[in-house]
Amino acid sequence: MTTRIAYFGGVYNNYLALEAAIADAKGRGVDQMFCLGDLGAFGPHPDRVFPLLHDHAIQVVRGNYDDSIGHGLDDCQCGYTDPRDNHFAQISYDYTLQNTSSDNRAYLRTLPPEIELEIEGKRILLCHGSPRRTNEFLWESTTSTSFLDWLCKERQADLILATHTGIHWGRELANRGAFVNVGALGRPANNGQTEVWYTIVTIDAQAGIRWQFVPLAYDFRRLSREMQAERLPPEFIETVETGWWTTCLEVLPAKERRTGRY
Repeated sequence: MTTRIAYFGGVYNNYLALEAAIADAKGRGVDQMFCLGDLGAFGPHPDRVFPLLHDHAIQVVRGNYDDSIGHGLDDCQCGYTDPRDNHFAQISYDYTLQNTSSDNRAYLRTLPPEIELEIEGKRILLCHGSPRRTNEFLWESTTSTSFLDWLCKERQADLILATHTGIHWGRELANRGAFVNVGALGRPANNGQTEVWYTIVTIDAQAGIRWQFVPLAYDFRRLSREMQAERLPPEFIETVETGWWTTCLEVLPAKERRTGRY
């Protein structure tokens, strides 16, 4: 048998992209959908994300943002150290916290830090940043294959799926295993394109694990207008309109940063 599952990462309040991703994934005939966390941040109208998840029975892993919003913490636990990045992160966090209802904050507190699945004989681990830490950044250019092999062995997983960095990538590992960063729906992948990304993983009992990164067009102009109306930073709006990151740059390794504009 063959099972196809869609995985969404980093929604960041972008309910328009989430809505488009759900429709796109259903049109591709997936069997199930999961979200790997960080429902809030960056975009407008946090409460518009939750009905989409509930209506389509999408299971969600708790991200660092979800943990902070759910428990009313002081910041997003994003893992930044640069003062400029922390400044914008705080603006985003304060806006999301203020505009997330008490019912939705209660829901965030129920989310699990991990989800373990067994599909077609393969053991799959869903997390946000890494199995070690919710806000750990695992980048393609700085994460060794030997480390990923160790993670899979440590957790007895054939496939680990994560997000957090906002940029999709995947790697084949020993014993037909894999690690896949599923990307983010909330904002573009710092590539000069307005599309956002999600991932479809195909598990086949004979062929093993395959994945497809799916570029997703959505109404980014509407999102931009709504962000302006909510008085979110122009830097955030520029990213939505151009596809280039203007914030959260400090965490990018040298190779990933060189591919961006800033």
